Amino acid sequence: MIKDIQEKILQLKKEKDICILAHCYQNPEILEVADFTGDSYALAVKAAQVTAGTVIMCGVRFMAETVKILSPDKKVILSHPDAGCPMAEQLDKDLVIQAKAQLPDYTVVAYVNTTTDLKTVCDVCVTSSSAVTICKNIENDKILFLPDPQLGNWTASQIPEKTFKILGAGCPTHCQMTKKDVEKAKAAHPNALLLVHPECREDVTKEADYAGSTTGIMNYAKSSTAKEFIIGTENSITTHLQMECPDKKFYPLSKECICPNMKLTTLVDVLDCCKGTGGEEIVLEPETAERAKKCIDEMIRLG
Repeated sequence: MIKDIQEKILQLKKEKDICILAHCYQNPEILEVADFTGDSYALAVKAAQVTAGTVIMCGVRFMAETVKILSPDKKVILSHPDAGCPMAEQLDKDLVIQAKAQLPDYTVVAYVNTTTDLKTVCDVCVTSSSAVTICKNIENDKILFLPDPQLGNWTASQIPEKTFKILGAGCPTHCQMTKKDVEKAKAAHPNALLLVHPECREDVTKEADYAGSTTGIMNYAKSSTAKEFIIGTENSITTHLQMECPDKKFYPLSKECICPNMKLTTLVDVLDCCKGTGGEEIVLEPETAERAKKCIDEMIRLG
């Protein structure tokens, strides 16, 4: 059945000139039919480079919005209408405007995991892999970072010469993992390296042998000579790495690290999107999209 659905998707996307993007947190059967897989921003860049007229984003809403910002002339479909991101949605534009009024001499840095509306009032965007580089290259030594305090504090720890203020509460999925989880995992797997995403809590990240983006974690594990790894990010990455590196062992830092929004999309959802009967088309006001794009352009300029 899975193979039959996949073959129908491959047929339809060829007939209808569709490009399918799948974030790394999606299930393997979805990754197998995707044209590109990876982190959210990398996928948006890929979408802008292809000639396909329609793009299906298998991920969450802010990712599909980023695709639309960079590809305004393409039809962009979010694979599941209810797939949101609690971190991206926890701050609204008015709150950021108020913070800017109180801190007028700060540069506002937005993690790419934010809504289009929020990006319109920010100065520069960052990804988890580029945050340190971008913040170092900002001329201002005062930075207001949002909406992830874990990534913000991790970035600040590597740039002690700058002053950071943090606004936001972070990723509820990554924040579930604790230092006790680290102690338990290391006791069970004493020879394993700990690889974590910087969205994790500070006491978890401090214990890591490597902290970086999803793609960074995967590349580190693949290229390392080590044979065992504890993975501190969404548990699908543990599965993907085990499939790609069968000669190595991968253990989840916590069995609870599962993103319910990423898991909403099914293979049938992707099929329905290809048929034109599923998903949700992303529509942005041109002026809003253009204003949001400025902080993405500034990210590119800075790093």
